[in-house]
Amino acid sequence: MPAQQTPYDTLESVIDSVAASYSGTHEIDSLESAALPNRRAVIEALNHLKPIIYLGFYSTRPLNRGNLRYGISEHLYPAYEILVEQIHRAIQYEAACHRGAADKDPAWSETVVMQLLGKLPELRALLNEDVGAAFRGDPAAKSIEEIIFSYPAIQAITTYRIAHELFEAQVPMIPRIMSEHAHGKTGIDIHPGASIGRAFFIDHGTGVVIGETTVIGNNVKLYQGVTLGALSVSRDQDVTLMRQRKRHPTLADNVTVYSGATILGGDTVIGEGSIVGGNVWLVDSVPPHSKVTYDARITRS
Repeated sequence: MPAQQTPYDTLESVIDSVAASYSGTHEIDSLESAALPNRRAVIEALNHLKPIIYLGFYSTRPLNRGNLRYGISEHLYPAYEILVEQIHRAIQYEAACHRGAADKDPAWSETVVMQLLGKLPELRALLNEDVGAAFRGDPAAKSIEEIIFSYPAIQAITTYRIAHELFEAQVPMIPRIMSEHAHGKTGIDIHPGASIGRAFFIDHGTGVVIGETTVIGNNVKLYQGVTLGALSVSRDQDVTLMRQRKRHPTLADNVTVYSGATILGGDTVIGEGSIVGGNVWLVDSVPPHSKVTYDARITRS
C-alpha cells in the first residue's frame, strides 16, 4: 500500500505549486521587488519625525532647554539614516524598472533628506497653525494638548505635511507609504501630492478623501465624509494622459465643506468664503461667498 500522505507532504506540494506560479506572466511575479523600500522602516522614520515636531508631547522624560538638543538629536539621526537608505532603495528600484530615477546621483537621497530636515522648523510653524485652527474651530476641544494627543486629523495632517515635502522632491513610493499608513490609522486619506494651505482643519475626519491634484487654500475646514475627488475615467480615455492633468477640485480660502459632501473634477472651483452643505454633490464651480445646499426632492430619470 502507498504511504499515507502527511500534512507536511501536502504543504510541500502547495509550496511547489505556488513557486511554479511565479514563472507566469502576472504583474505581481517580480522577485526584484524584494529590493523595494521597507514599509516598516519608512513608518519608523515617520515615527521619529513626529516627535521632533511635537517633542514635549512625545517625550517620556522631563525636558528643558538644557536637554532639548539631545531630545531632538535622538530622533533626528535615526530618521536621517533610515530615510536616506529607503529613498535610495526606492530610486534604485525605479531605475531598474525603467520608470525614471536613472539620472539621480547616488547622493541624491541624502540631499533630499537634508532638505526635508532643514524644513522642520517651517513645518512646525505650519502645523502650529493647523492645531490652532482645530482649537478655534471645535468647541468640544478643551485644550491644545487634547488636540495633539487625540485628534486623528492632526495625525493625518502632520503626516501629509511631511510626505508632501518628499512628494514635491519627486521621491518615489515613500510619500505614499507614509500617507497610506496615516489613512489606515485615522480613516483620513490625503494624497501627498495635494496642495494644502495654512490653518487647515478636518473636524472628526473619518472618511475624508483628498485627491492628488486637489488645491486647498488657507483657513479651510472640512467635516467627516467629504470627498475631494476626480470624475470617473471612461474606458476609452488614456489613463496615462489623465495622470498629467488636474483631476481634483480647488477650494479657495475660508471655505467650509460639511459632512458627506462630494466635490469632483479638476475644473471645479469653490470660491472664497463659500459654504458647501452636507451631502451636496458638486461637479460645477461655485462663485465666492456662495452657500450650496442639498436639494432633497426626488426626481425620476
